[in-house]
Amino acid sequence: MPEETVVVVPAVWAVLAAFILFGLAFFAVALDAVLSARAQGGSGGWSAPLSGTARLLRQRRRKTVAADVLLWRVGGAGMFMGAFLMVAVIPLGQWTLFDLDVGVVWFNAVDIAVWALVWLMGWGANSTHSLVGGYRFLAHGMAYELPLMFALVAPAIAAGSLAVGDIAAAQEGLWFVVWMPVAFLVFLIGVTGFSVWGPFASALSADIAGGVRAELSAVDRLVFEAGRYMFLATGAAFSVPLFLGGGSGPWLPGWAWVLIKTVAVLAVLVWLRRKIPLARPDRFMEIGWVILLPAAVAQDLVVSLVVLWEG
Repeated sequence: MPEETVVVVPAVWAVLAAFILFGLAFFAVALDAVLSARAQGGSGGWSAPLSGTARLLRQRRRKTVAADVLLWRVGGAGMFMGAFLMVAVIPLGQWTLFDLDVGVVWFNAVDIAVWALVWLMGWGANSTHSLVGGYRFLAHGMAYELPLMFALVAPAIAAGSLAVGDIAAAQEGLWFVVWMPVAFLVFLIGVTGFSVWGPFASALSADIAGGVRAELSAVDRLVFEAGRYMFLATGAAFSVPLFLGGGSGPWLPGWAWVLIKTVAVLAVLVWLRRKIPLARPDRFMEIGWVILLPAAVAQDLVVSLVVLWEG
């Protein structure tokens, strides 16, 4: 097992982690707006996060008749807070907020909680469209979550540890993405899934009037949308210590390489949004169970054989 490679920083550094996460989410929103503007033949878009935030803050907060407001807002606020819980175990170079022995399990537990959060938003609104959106997300979740779990297992097997810092340290000389490309791809699919993003955004699509966000307005909508982008940014950041060597790289300090790699992965995820069509939950369930799950299990088998051979 690799030696300790990370230093746990005082809790006050969580403020800096929050600012970094907000910055990454801002970048994702702005880049998404720029790509959307260019696709429509326009220009600009970098100011979209600020103008959109100002518009929602000025908007009047509303709710549906007989809505379960507590469940509804717990779902939205949970999306916002879940990303912070994930970030807590991601090393920024040699520093981390929490060096959990089961950091990979922690990440997976939080992403599973998204199932409940999105569904609560669909249920709590007391709206048909919102509820349909919630069930659509559950159908997607049933298809991507198990392959995602097996994708997370592969780097843990190779490193002999569930601690995120140990996994990053085990990639000295060769990043895991080089010989675990299937696990890396399945992991990114899972990230887009629990972020309700790209091909997995049918829970929010126009044919059901916006789905789980159909009745959201003002601060409630702002919190939910921010949570989605923050989850996307956190998933991109987690791929760095898991598959991309953590803070390894020439010349620059480790923390800088973590941010550079995170921004690169995040940019690719945002760019792919318009390149891949929405995945119908029923069709993707077949892909998830018939293709992705066996592929992830096969990747784990290959990694296990390599580890046994080298051991």
